[in-house]
Amino acid sequence: MFLHYLDLAWRSIRKTPALSLLMVIAIAIGIGITTTTLNIYQMMAFNPTGERSEQLHAVQLWSQGTDTWDEFHMQVTYQDAMNLRKLSPQFKQLVQMRSGMVIQSDNKDFEPELRAVRVTDGDFFSMFSVPFRYGSSWSKQVDESAAYQVVISENYNQKIFGGGDNVGKTIFLNRKPYQIVGIIDSWNPQPRFYDPMNGAFSNAEEIFVPFSLLAIEKYQVWGNTSGWKYEEVKTFEDKLLSEKVWLQFWIELNTVEERQQYKQILTDYVAEQKALGRFTDNKSASESHKLNTVEEWLEHSEVVKEDNRILVGLSFLFLSVCLVNILGLMLTKFLKRAPEVGVRRAIGASRFQIFSQYMVEVGIIGLLGGITGLVLASGLLYLLGERFAMDSSLISLSHSMWFIAPFIAIVTTLLAGVFPAWKVCHTKPSIYLKSQ
Repeated sequence: MFLHYLDLAWRSIRKTPALSLLMVIAIAIGIGITTTTLNIYQMMAFNPTGERSEQLHAVQLWSQGTDTWDEFHMQVTYQDAMNLRKLSPQFKQLVQMRSGMVIQSDNKDFEPELRAVRVTDGDFFSMFSVPFRYGSSWSKQVDESAAYQVVISENYNQKIFGGGDNVGKTIFLNRKPYQIVGIIDSWNPQPRFYDPMNGAFSNAEEIFVPFSLLAIEKYQVWGNTSGWKYEEVKTFEDKLLSEKVWLQFWIELNTVEERQQYKQILTDYVAEQKALGRFTDNKSASESHKLNTVEEWLEHSEVVKEDNRILVGLSFLFLSVCLVNILGLMLTKFLKRAPEVGVRRAIGASRFQIFSQYMVEVGIIGLLGGITGLVLASGLLYLLGERFAMDSSLISLSHSMWFIAPFIAIVTTLLAGVFPAWKVCHTKPSIYLKSQ
C-alpha cells in the first residue's frame, strides 16, 4: 500500500510542478539556514574529550587583590604553577603555555619556519590522549631536570625527514639542537579545549618542548598575559616572580575522593599564601580556588557565545515562517484536488487512506526540501568561510547533519501538512458528484 501511495504522491507532484517546486524551495531555504546555524553551534559546543571530560580539571586561583577582577582568571602565575606542581606529585598534572620558535633542520630542502610551539610537561600527552606514531613523551625526570628534547607531529616528520621513525634525530629550535623523543599522529581537537583563551578554534601545535626549559630559554609568550596591579617587569626573571597570570594548569583526578582530596590541598595552599601576604582578597581559602571539568571549562571560556544560541533560535523561527507559507501552499494544492478526492471517497476510499496518501506526498516534499537545504547549507558555510575567514572546523558540514536536516525537514513538513490533509479528507463526496 505504501508503494501505491508513493506512486500516487509522485504523480500528484508531477501534475503541479510549479506549486511543488515552490514548496521544496521554501523548505530548502528554512532548512538551509537552520542547518547552517545548527552546524556552527554543534561544532562549537562539541566536547572532544568525551568520557574523560570528568577526569581532566583546569585549576583556577583567586590570586588577585581586592577591588580588581570580578571573576576567577583562567590562568595562573608562574609562582603558583611551580608551587602546585610540587603539592601533588601523586597525580598526573601539567603546566603549559603557548610560544613560538623558528624551526630548522639539517635538511637543506626544509625552509626555516616560525611556528607556534606548546611548552608543557610530559603528562600533557597521556592526559589529553595524544596518539604517538613513534617514540613517546619525554620522561618525568625531564620535567624536573631540563633536557633539550622535543616531540613533533607526523606532519613535521614528513616535511623534515620524509617520514619514518626518526626518534633520536635532531631538529633546531631558535638555533638550538633538540633531540626528537616522540612523533605524534594526527591530533587536532576542536575546540582546542586545553587552551581556549588563545584561540578555541586554532589548530593544535605540532611542536612540543619541556616546560622545564622555560626559565633557561626564556621562551616568549604567544598568548594572553594579565596583571591586576602595577609591577615593574624589566627582565624575564621579574616576570617569573610577578603576580601576572600567563600559564594554564591542569590535573587529572579520576575519582570523587581524589577530587575532594585535591580541593583540600588547594584550600591549604591558599591559606598558606594568605599567611605569606599574597592572595589578599577577603574570600575564604576554600572559596579561592576552582576545579573545572572540560565541560565546565568550555562553558566558562564561553566557546559558544550567547549570540550563537540566539542565532539558532532565530533560524528556527525563520523555519517556522517558511512552514506557515508551505501550509498555505499545501492547502491551495490539496483543495484544488477536492473533486478527485470526492470521487475516490464515493467509490470506497476511506478518510484514513486519503489522509495517508497526502501525508506520504507531504513527506516526499519534505525530503526533497531537506536534501536541497543541505546543499544550500554547504554553500552558505563555504561563503561564510570565504567572507569571514572562519576556521575550517566550523564550516565543515557535520556528518550528523546529513541525518538531522532531512529528519527536521520531514517532521516539520508533516506537521505543516496535517491540517491541509485533514481538511481534504473530510470532503463530502455528494458535493462533487453532483458537479461532475
